[in-house]
Amino acid sequence: MAQPLVTRYLDHVRFEKRLATRTVTLYGLDLDRLEQLTAREGLALDQVQPGHVRRWVAQMHSAGRSARGIALILSGWRGFYTWLGREGLMTTNPVSDVRAPKATKPLPKALSVDDAGRLASFDNPQANAWLEARDAALVELLYGAGLRLAEVTGLDVLAAPAARGWVDLQAGEAHVLGKGSKRRVVPVGRQAVQAVQHWLQLRAQNMPDSDALFVSQRGTRLSGQSIWKRLRARSLAAGLASAVHPHMLRHSFASHVLQSSADLRGVQELLGHANISTTQIYTRLDFAHLAKVYDAAHPRAHVKPTGSK
Repeated sequence: MAQPLVTRYLDHVRFEKRLATRTVTLYGLDLDRLEQLTAREGLALDQVQPGHVRRWVAQMHSAGRSARGIALILSGWRGFYTWLGREGLMTTNPVSDVRAPKATKPLPKALSVDDAGRLASFDNPQANAWLEARDAALVELLYGAGLRLAEVTGLDVLAAPAARGWVDLQAGEAHVLGKGSKRRVVPVGRQAVQAVQHWLQLRAQNMPDSDALFVSQRGTRLSGQSIWKRLRARSLAAGLASAVHPHMLRHSFASHVLQSSADLRGVQELLGHANISTTQIYTRLDFAHLAKVYDAAHPRAHVKPTGSK
């Protein structure tokens, strides 16, 4: 049963602050947890110190609660103690300087080399040939050159002073305008060059009134949202286990190049990252890949330690 102070506080946020019923319920659950923790240590709510809160945070974290979940709990406790201070019942807020553990940055999702190849080489004979050629060229540039979605949509057919980007088929290069309006030149492989050449041949049949390399059937520059939808449908039609989005192909490009070359600086240049720290996340992907290879292939990977039974 909630202590009188907790009941008063929940009435305050319910009737005076007019918070949503669900929010009030969640606050109540967070404060129930606080009451259980203080009771376990023989503390009154107004006797809690920052050291107590830090220890409880550490306990929640070691028990597997997420950083975001802990942050929400602390937010509820912080609001309660702020209210106690306004009521003249506390002189300091024991939660004010306590922060949740830093959330780990999730690894970007990347396709396996086989799945990336299957998507790039996928050909649906039942599909519209014009759309099929366009989508194949899109996949080749997103995966084969590691371009961002905005960089692909910004490509024009011809190089021009006002163009945001273009593909030089003879040189095998893509000139793109990346983040921060920084231009860079990215190598384009033979498969991508052939796919773009094929697309340009079919693109001309519609004679679109647009400078854009990739256009819709209406002749307008293809939007990022349309590419998302087309790529999702293509990946599912190709039999991949999960739908693919444009940035996943960029991640796949980066991780596959790094696996083969181990050249982090080179990958940074190819991706157009301003800071090497942004690129370093791919070393985690690379290590995960190498660990799997080691576990599967190395004769010492599964040797039991001496003395084990």
